[in-house]
Amino acid sequence: MTLRIANASGFYGDRFSAVREMLTGGPLDVLTGDYLAELTMLILGRDRLKDPATGYAKTFLRQMEETLGLAVDKGVAVVTNAGGLNPAGLAERLTELARRLGVEVRVAVVAGDDLMGADLGVQRALTANAYLGGWGIAEALRAGAQVVIAGRVADASLVTGPAAAHYGWARDDFDALAGAVAAGHVIECGTQATGGNYSFFPATMGLPGFPIAEIEADGSSVITKHPGTGGLVDVGTVTAQLLYEVGGPRYLHPDATLRLDTVRVAPAGPDRVALTGVRGEPPPPTLKAGVTVLGGYRNDATFILTGLDIPAKAALVRSQLADSLRVPPGEIVWTLARTDHADASTQEEASALLHVTVKDADPAVVGRSFSGAAVELALAGYPGFTMTSPPGDGTPFGVFRSVLVDPELVRQTVTLPDGTTLDIPHTPPQDPAPGSLQDPVPGRESRSQDPVWIRDPHVIMGQDSGDFPDPNGILGKPAGAAGLDTAGGGGTRRVPLGVLVGARSGDKGGSANIGVWARSDDAFAWLVAFLTTDRLRDLLPETAELPIERHELPHLRAVNFVVDGLLGEGVSAGTRFDPQGKGLGEWLRSRYADIPAHLLPEPTATSADPATSADPATSVDTEPSVDTEPSADTEPSADIEPSADTEPSADTEPSADTEPSGAATGETS
Repeated sequence: MTLRIANASGFYGDRFSAVREMLTGGPLDVLTGDYLAELTMLILGRDRLKDPATGYAKTFLRQMEETLGLAVDKGVAVVTNAGGLNPAGLAERLTELARRLGVEVRVAVVAGDDLMGADLGVQRALTANAYLGGWGIAEALRAGAQVVIAGRVADASLVTGPAAAHYGWARDDFDALAGAVAAGHVIECGTQATGGNYSFFPATMGLPGFPIAEIEADGSSVITKHPGTGGLVDVGTVTAQLLYEVGGPRYLHPDATLRLDTVRVAPAGPDRVALTGVRGEPPPPTLKAGVTVLGGYRNDATFILTGLDIPAKAALVRSQLADSLRVPPGEIVWTLARTDHADASTQEEASALLHVTVKDADPAVVGRSFSGAAVELALAGYPGFTMTSPPGDGTPFGVFRSVLVDPELVRQTVTLPDGTTLDIPHTPPQDPAPGSLQDPVPGRESRSQDPVWIRDPHVIMGQDSGDFPDPNGILGKPAGAAGLDTAGGGGTRRVPLGVLVGARSGDKGGSANIGVWARSDDAFAWLVAFLTTDRLRDLLPETAELPIERHELPHLRAVNFVVDGLLGEGVSAGTRFDPQGKGLGEWLRSRYADIPAHLLPEPTATSADPATSADPATSVDTEPSVDTEPSADTEPSADIEPSADTEPSADTEPSADTEPSGAATGETS
């Protein structure tokens, strides 16, 4: 019988009402909640420093207070990583809550991810946790647990565990397990699978419902949502999420290695998308562990520069503040965002933003010493001096590091509802079955000027290439004008790249991924030839000097880029305007390119903005109408002035002192 696994949380601070919405919206077997991400571990680590009895996602308890009885009555198992750094503590609190509510519930705990006592080569660690697979969860559900509370399991383990328990999969059922990893990866970030953060969002989308994965015995699945909820589920929303925070074609997981280059995505009805053809390989011989350390203290200030002489005003602020600081901070980063317009009709449109971030090991250096110096310029600085808000005290920031560990260092356990504690063995390392799958095309570092070759799909996917269309006859030919008729006989038009393709980007530590996909075979044939790594560097100059990997995923009509080091030391320490890289894909889509006219819809007389001119009433599968490139004097420029030895960017850090709201963390798992 089909197993229906839903998600009700994509990060710590996601929609509070989602648990109730999912329990009342339609039939489910399992309800999962993903509360953990890199920044979240730092937040929970600071909580634990203040009170060792905490370290878990407190929101989960409040959600269970109003829905635990409902879940038990409906027979829906709840599986979550809300245990964070203290799953046993959360389980104890939940048991107390159940007694107070008069609800009889069987609770199990998956633990063993905490590596604080291990030598991981990282000094002053605040948290250290291995990413566990789903077999502990599976054992708990087989023993009759109604709620399973885990710590730092891998996100997709919340799906692989229930699926393995339900279907009785063996450790070496790698294709089925990889199918569950794919489904888990799609639904783990909640509404990002149902229209949220989606390039081709419809204006009438409303508030998206949370996703459901209907998983079959062979690991294939259908992604959907409850009837009558907002948002949408289509090939685009699912493709976007498959590309989110991934690297190459091998997506590593402790239970199985998912071959992303084998996933087929196809419509299966209204708000239903099928994932089929998924192939899996054995998991890697090591486990990933995430380590957070306190990196120091930081502070920020933003000056509003209005009207004329913006660069000169920015230079004056920088020189005056440098002269005013009694002790120079260890790091200072300036960013000038040219949001101003000439001859503006409102003051805000006439203004630019000058942002400064300071960091130091001493909180006093970035505290009142810095903020006082900034405020004291009010009557002595540039004409029209004002700030978005007065700076305050410095705040601590953390640094996330990812390390690989021997599984022998990790003792995964599950404590069953009857109090029995079992050891959960790791899947032993093994080679893929001979001849099962060929190696995917390797990632390519883009400094090379060698031609980029578009390979025959069977080399990429290890399968017969007959089902992959080659409408322009370009496979096996060098990319570029010599190997591809980019004009299609109709010339080109200079429009935003996003008129033709979608994108989704995200972060993993200091690296960012940008997944770009096309919605037709012809568009993909053009995309894979056009968007080389050197072209990406041209379109996104911030990536110009950084290592980049490029991976082609023909079944998804996608190209994925991994930009190493773009995000510095991660979200909490980052100084970019977008510290998690969530907007990188949309920035890329906004850049102009000469696109073959036959791939584009016809421009309309009323289209004012090429990127937003789609009729909201039309299906998202309808290409938006386009216009020509705007005049230079209507497009704001950006003037970035970096400090000599630091990354020229800015960010606003969420507070780690309070339970986060969605706006506070801004982080998906």
